[in-house]
Parts: sequence; C-alpha cells; structure tokens
Amino acid sequence: MIGYDFHPEALSDLDEIWEYIARESATAAEKVNGDILKAVRALVPFPHQGHRRTDLTSRPLRFWRVYDYLIAYASDEKPLWVVAVLHGNRNPRVLAAILRSRETKVT
Repeated sequence: MIGYDFHPEALSDLDEIWEYIARESATAAEKVNGDILKAVRALVPFPHQGHRRTDLTSRPLRFWRVYDYLIAYASDEKPLWVVAVLHGNRNPRVLAAILRSRETKVT
C-alpha cells in the first residue's frame, strides 16, 4: 500500500502541468511532477503539516505548496486523498469552484 491516492481529476491536473511545462522543457516537466509526487509521499506520515484555506473551502482539506502549485488533500482520509494539484496563482474563486466540483470522493 502506498498510503495515498488521487482523485481522477487530480491525475488530470498532473498531466496538464506536465504538458504545460513540457512545451518549454520535458526535463523541467519531469522534475516538477516528480517533486509534486515526492511531496505527496512525504505528507503521508505527517498529513497535518499542510495548512487550511478557509478562503477556498469549508471542507477539512489541507494545502501544501510545491513551486507554484498547491496540492489540496484530505489529511484525515486513509489513504491520504489528493483532491487537486492546481497553480496557486489562479483566481481564488476559480480555485474554490474547482474544489467544490470535486467534493465527492471517487472510489
């Protein structure tokens, strides 16, 4: 067991991040996605180290930043449930709408 799982749309987020960065450099895209996955693995034993964003969601999600990307995850879920990986400079209303659209855990 790896201790974490991704919402299907969070996996799409990673693909979109890779594709966007790979337009300039596939090497950089691999590094960013690798560092995001490394951060998710590091969150598993210490899931409450992220911070809350009540401006984005009332759900008990936590957020961890890797470069300019926010990992939104449910720290109390077992395995740790990654809801989204989004660019942190997006409009907060857009971020909140994306998180609302992913309210249900897909199993």
